Amino acid sequence: MKEVPMPYIKSNQTGIVLFAVLSFFFAPLWLLAILWLIEVVGLATGGKYNLFVRIAKPWLKTAGKETQALELARFNNTLAVTFLSLAVLSFSLGWTIAGYAFAVMLLAAAGAALLGYCIGCTVYFQYKQLLERRRIRHS
Repeated sequence: MKEVPMPYIKSNQTGIVLFAVLSFFFAPLWLLAILWLIEVVGLATGGKYNLFVRIAKPWLKTAGKETQALELARFNNTLAVTFLSLAVLSFSLGWTIAGYAFAVMLLAAAGAALLGYCIGCTVYFQYKQLLERRRIRHS
């Protein structure tokens, strides 16, 4: 199973939190759109061109560090892109409250992950459990 060093995951989460917080004070549509682009490029390239990781990489030590499964990292990034897409779309349509609501959800998930609780991991686990129950039921 392919793994991603946790310092890379934390770098991405830090970038998300930084952009999300800044979006509450300055041009939320544009900052979240930039963050969306950063996350989509990272997701599409398997993390290879994630701007936050590339910026932090020279200072990160990954040898012997904790890792996260690539599949789980992709799932979490997909959740982030989904929240960002909904926030950007909402702001674009003038639905300010909805835009902020999706930005707060993103900020809460990334912030909690930085503090040690991965909401996306919990969702992923429940999703996998649901698939397994369906597989067993239909066997």
